[in-house]
Amino acid sequence: MKTMTTMMMALAVLASGYGMAAVPQLHVRKTIVIDAPADKVWAATKDFDHLNGWHPAVAKDAIVEGKNNVAGAVRELTLQDGGTIKEKLLSFDAAHHRFKYSILEGVLPVSSYVSWFAVKSVAPDKTLVSWSGSFKRKDLGAHPADNANYKTATGAVSGVYQSGLENLKKQLEAKSP
Repeated sequence: MKTMTTMMMALAVLASGYGMAAVPQLHVRKTIVIDAPADKVWAATKDFDHLNGWHPAVAKDAIVEGKNNVAGAVRELTLQDGGTIKEKLLSFDAAHHRFKYSILEGVLPVSSYVSWFAVKSVAPDKTLVSWSGSFKRKDLGAHPADNANYKTATGAVSGVYQSGLENLKKQLEAKSP
């Protein structure tokens, strides 16, 4: 009987692992062209502890582990609605104006999230900003809840990127008084 119970438990574990592995990786990429030099755009976006300076959903941003702009740094974002997200900087390339980070924990309906942010000059006063992410939905079960399914996950990430990029463009293209 013990052998049968052990086998059943092993099969259950394998089946749950198979179900989680079968959840596809999702991708979102948003870009925007900003009428400003790349160095100006990079200066406004490069600091891992300054997302609150240009993203309208972020009220506070603080490094809670490590050193700003150094791989391994962990930031905690406090959102306007009070929710929090912890993210880890995976790589930072100042020369090529890009960085990569992951979400460790938070309120977004995603899991296994990795994101890339890049700033590239396309003309002397035109810059392409690209923000992309790869992730899975938060609920890895066979029947995800409505607030943790594919549509919700991609919609949330898409909304975060779009609202941030649009606000960044607005800030950087604003005319001086």
